[in-house]
Amino acid sequence: MKNLIVTVNGVAYNVTVEEGTGAPVAAAAPAAAPAPAAAPAAPAAPAAPAGAAGSVVVNAPMPGNILDVKVKPGDSVKAGDTLLILEAMKMENEISAPQDGTIASIDVRKGDVVDSGALLCTMN
Repeated sequence: MKNLIVTVNGVAYNVTVEEGTGAPVAAAAPAAAPAPAAAPAAPAAPAAPAGAAGSVVVNAPMPGNILDVKVKPGDSVKAGDTLLILEAMKMENEISAPQDGTIASIDVRKGDVVDSGALLCTMN
């Protein structure tokens, strides 16, 4: 058996591993780890200009790359119309309008990399 310290998302765990058995071994409680130095704050998403945000937000359903933006602020869209193309895991995903409305703001550009839940655009 080997005792290892495995760090996951900044938390260290003591793990005991048996060699050659293939049997799963439960992880122990988190190991006492030195307090991490203050991490820099994650960069905030750029805020939309005052008055430009709409009441309906469209967020990224998964992390990926913006391949194309099909609409611009002021465009009228119907529910189901394609707003953007998001590439995730080598697949192109059409991000559709959740309802009829007018595009209030586009918060990403072609080529941007977005995280899951990132604001893509807003609608009125």
